[in-house]
Amino acid sequence: MKNFIAQFSRLFVGILFIISGLIKLNDPLGFSYKLDEYFSEPVFNMPFFVPYTLAIALFLVILEVVLGVMLLLGYKSKTTIWSLLLLVILFTFLTFYSAYFDVVKDCGCFGDALHLTPWQSFSKDLILLFFILILLYNQKYIKSIFSNKTQNILVIASIVLCSFMGYWVLNHLPLKDFRPYKIGTNIRKSMEIPDNAPKSVVEMIFIYKVNGVDKEFTEKDLMSLPAGAEFVDRKDKVIVQGYLPPIHDFKLDLNGEDQTNMILAKEKSLLIVAYDLEKANPEGLKKVNELYKNATAKGYYVALLTGSSADVIENVKKKYNFSFDCLFCDATALKTIERANPSFVILNYGTVTQKVHYNDITDLNL
Repeated sequence: MKNFIAQFSRLFVGILFIISGLIKLNDPLGFSYKLDEYFSEPVFNMPFFVPYTLAIALFLVILEVVLGVMLLLGYKSKTTIWSLLLLVILFTFLTFYSAYFDVVKDCGCFGDALHLTPWQSFSKDLILLFFILILLYNQKYIKSIFSNKTQNILVIASIVLCSFMGYWVLNHLPLKDFRPYKIGTNIRKSMEIPDNAPKSVVEMIFIYKVNGVDKEFTEKDLMSLPAGAEFVDRKDKVIVQGYLPPIHDFKLDLNGEDQTNMILAKEKSLLIVAYDLEKANPEGLKKVNELYKNATAKGYYVALLTGSSADVIENVKKKYNFSFDCLFCDATALKTIERANPSFVILNYGTVTQKVHYNDITDLNL
């Protein structure tokens, strides 16, 4: 019976780690954005880690996959199980912190393929911890499947293949797009809220300065405010989250005017997506003018979407001699559309028909 439980735990933990790791390895930049949240305020406030989040993300997801493979193979079982235990303890701490303090809404455990609430993520990690502890106390049942030479080859192969996959998706596109803006998505329809959709329950919180200290008050408290209280701000606290459409933050602004509907109504639109122009790949930006000429000659409306400030936009336009519209959009939304900076998206009446990395600009079907 103990052997059966140990083997079940081995399969469950190994397969789950491989699946979780591969999903994140499919989109390591997305996982690095999640790590940015953990390292920034108001979570751990460790900004010195932010420049290295992509490297940390790649290391962690490759480690997840390789440890899963090692467990299934029975390779160096003691080292493997202890490594899995330490890793899941780290993940359990992070998901508990996120859930208890309500600071990171989605841990990114399964990337964009499966969104879990913080408490669901924490529960998942507790289950994993339980099965890894079973493995820890039943190590004698975790035997090697193949000879040492064969297992060494398989483990090295898994590291090489994972590293190549990471390199490929960073320089092209994810092998599978799980995001709301995947090819075939109609942006306008994905922004709609059904009439019978559940509504959010929101509580208004009022902040007043009392004796030099900011304090929060509910609507009920307003009739009994302390003497001398000075109003500072008001914020909305979501008590129950209602229906949130898959796309809810796509708004394109040009000099203070909303251009979203205009662009979604066009038959042919080529959008150059660069969430941060200061971090955009210079070689990618150099290719834009030639692309602009080809696209406009074929009847496309061309615009650059960015979350950068007006000053940065103006500097980039002068540097690269851009003459097309540059529209402001929330940087988080742009990161969701496509990870590459810049990337290129073709719309047909608001439907995404193609997306390419700046390295694959010649693959655009104009």
